[in-house]
Amino acid sequence: MAMLVENTLSKLLRRNCQRYGSKKVAMRVKDRGIWQRYTWEQCYQKVQHLSLGLISLGLEAGDKVAILGETKPESYWAEFAAQAARGTAIGIFADCTPPEVEYFVTHSECKFVFAHDQEQVDKLLSISSRLPLVKKVIYWDAKGLWFYTDPLLMSFDQVLDLGRKYEALHPGHFEQTIEDSRSDDIAVFLYTSGTTGLPKAAMISHQSIITWGNEMKQLHPIDDSDEFMSFLSLAWIGEQSFGISNMLLSGMTTNFPEKPETVQENIREIGPSILFYSPKLWENINRTIQAKMIDAHPLKRFFYHIFLPVNYKIADIRLANEKPNFVWKALHLVGYTMVVRPLLDKLGLLGKKVVYTGGIAISPDIMHFFYALGLNIVNVYGISETGLIATHWMNDFKSETCGPPSPQVQLRISKEGEILVRSQGLFSGYYKNAEATQQSMKGGWYHTGDFGNINEVGHLVVMDRMADVKELARGNKFSPQYSETRLRFSPYIKDVLVVGGEDKTYVSAIVNIDIENVGRWAEIRHIAYTTIADLSQKQEVTQLIRKDIERLNKSLPDWARIKKFVNLHKDFDADEAELTRTRKLRRSFVEERYSDIIVALYSNDTEIMVESPIVYRDGRRGVMKRSIQIAPVD
Repeated sequence: MAMLVENTLSKLLRRNCQRYGSKKVAMRVKDRGIWQRYTWEQCYQKVQHLSLGLISLGLEAGDKVAILGETKPESYWAEFAAQAARGTAIGIFADCTPPEVEYFVTHSECKFVFAHDQEQVDKLLSISSRLPLVKKVIYWDAKGLWFYTDPLLMSFDQVLDLGRKYEALHPGHFEQTIEDSRSDDIAVFLYTSGTTGLPKAAMISHQSIITWGNEMKQLHPIDDSDEFMSFLSLAWIGEQSFGISNMLLSGMTTNFPEKPETVQENIREIGPSILFYSPKLWENINRTIQAKMIDAHPLKRFFYHIFLPVNYKIADIRLANEKPNFVWKALHLVGYTMVVRPLLDKLGLLGKKVVYTGGIAISPDIMHFFYALGLNIVNVYGISETGLIATHWMNDFKSETCGPPSPQVQLRISKEGEILVRSQGLFSGYYKNAEATQQSMKGGWYHTGDFGNINEVGHLVVMDRMADVKELARGNKFSPQYSETRLRFSPYIKDVLVVGGEDKTYVSAIVNIDIENVGRWAEIRHIAYTTIADLSQKQEVTQLIRKDIERLNKSLPDWARIKKFVNLHKDFDADEAELTRTRKLRRSFVEERYSDIIVALYSNDTEIMVESPIVYRDGRRGVMKRSIQIAPVD
């Protein structure tokens, strides 16, 4: 009998069903307070009937299927179902606006769209007249949709019923489509962030996704005893690599939280051995810890500040591959018992086998902080077009790097400092954009557009985007991202844009304060305020942020130090196109939008008037004017 080769995601799903059947849980999801379980056999049957239902509705090999909403078992089944029919899945972030959804669905030429709930269905119905190729919008959470009569709509269960009927008439068809699937079939489209223009659709084959997962398994052993918590979007490479690929390759159990607001609580309940947090989430957790310690009971605060340096010392000893002496071990044990263990338990981070971060740059200070708390934190550097490029190995951690290149990756640095990559996990080009594909792929090497180097111990250091490295009027170069990531270590700074340029003689910054932490800080000091705009301009808050910038400046060469800053009256907002859906700054757009503020930062002005659009409860629109203070830094 010929040996089966699992060279596609669909064949891996079939293998796991045969291997585990009804004996092992593949997925759990919390629904109305109860953890619902699905075995591998149940998942396979859901995918089988869903895929056949789509085929009966007209899905053909090569067709595209979009998935809009939170990541749930249904979104996984929808992706698997499309791929089993030799189609392509496209994840769309749940918080995308209707125009963004329209772009992704029309550009990818989707025939079917899976929508989570009423909110997502309403987005699609509002643009349905501009989606001529879409045959059906299939929803899985029917709440609020009972009386919707649009013929475009169909429920998840209705498609499953169609699949069962199709199976009865075409026995063995599903198994044959899986058998016909090929490793070079396009499994997913992953859209780029669109920081410099419209997002491009990177075409990712089954072979590439499986390669990514195998590389991670080789470096960080993951098996069917592991538990993973999935709450990131299928539109992101991180979820495709860790949720989809690793689940199918290892047989681990994937868990889904009840809703975004309960992620931390659900993580604590399940206690997954593996977590993948974006840098923004790690930054949020760090700010929360630091802010709560500021507000904590004096005794708790005392022990925290006494034992945190002990943890840093132990971390540094271990990073040097040395062993702590008895005194340090004893102090560490006391500190862990009194401070660290309760803290990790409350955050749901106790007993983690490994925790990952990746997607955008993360501050080395944050990496070092969590490593000092005893977390085996791993930085992963990869992009949609290449998959995994570099990562820390389990015993080779350095907070300022992304770790050594993956063994399966060839990596080199160009004369200009650009990171170039060649591997089996490369994408298959950009959909409907041969010109962009040719520009990024030269001689078999993918040009990442990232500026970096390989240090003396063979670790990759990613400094910034090539296009974002700035040069000042005197010829000195600096990396805005370097300063931005380190400033976000502050509990009081949510985001920041560092600016400069060839016509500028110094560096400046536009800061988003963290309203919760700064608000709590202000309340303790009896500083009255009404809104974030009001709070951000308080002199006490300006001085608070100035101290964090001065702290950063001490580690920078003189020309790269921030000399002026403003506290912006609002947060950078993805809905206003200031951030991508993965929370990356659209730098050029933001610099253009706030060009008046940037001009003022390089003038002798001490304040600038800005206008903000506002929408009243009755729908009327207006403009509010306010003054923003320009603050110097010593």
